[in-house]
Amino acid sequence: MEIPANVEVTIEGNLVKIKGPKGEISREFNLHTLELRKEGNKIVIGNKKSTKKEKKNMNSIKAHIKNMIEGVLNGFEYHLKVCYSHFPMTVEVHGQEITIKNYLGENTARKCKIVKGATVKIEKDFITVTAIDREVAGQTAANLEKATKVRNRDKRIFQDGIFMTSKPGREI
Repeated sequence: MEIPANVEVTIEGNLVKIKGPKGEISREFNLHTLELRKEGNKIVIGNKKSTKKEKKNMNSIKAHIKNMIEGVLNGFEYHLKVCYSHFPMTVEVHGQEITIKNYLGENTARKCKIVKGATVKIEKDFITVTAIDREVAGQTAANLEKATKVRNRDKRIFQDGIFMTSKPGREI
């Protein structure tokens, strides 16, 4: 795997640290019999004879490292939209928590967590979640969607909620 020019990679056993213009990410991988090393400006994952399971593991590790490099170079951004038909919802950020008030006319506010490392920006009915780690940004966006899931009602009629409109790399 190629390492871009403005990215610095250090490998210490199972731990991979990647540093770039947007920040630094580190992750520990479960390698089992695989070996991970840096040769020049390349990352090499593998062993002498690989089984199918080890090849699958290699591809997974490669995908994670690729996402880490992409994150420190460009970052990841999820866009969500607040949708309501009758009761106007208000969404506010309080530290590491988001409160959703007046969802379907409920008196109690719904809350969801912002995963450490993600930033949430709210502009009217649009929410933007950004982070350098793809999993952190995705989990925060998923927490927002899950907090407004319709339960014990007909989903065809009650279509209020917070929904993803775009993920990194594609529109939904």
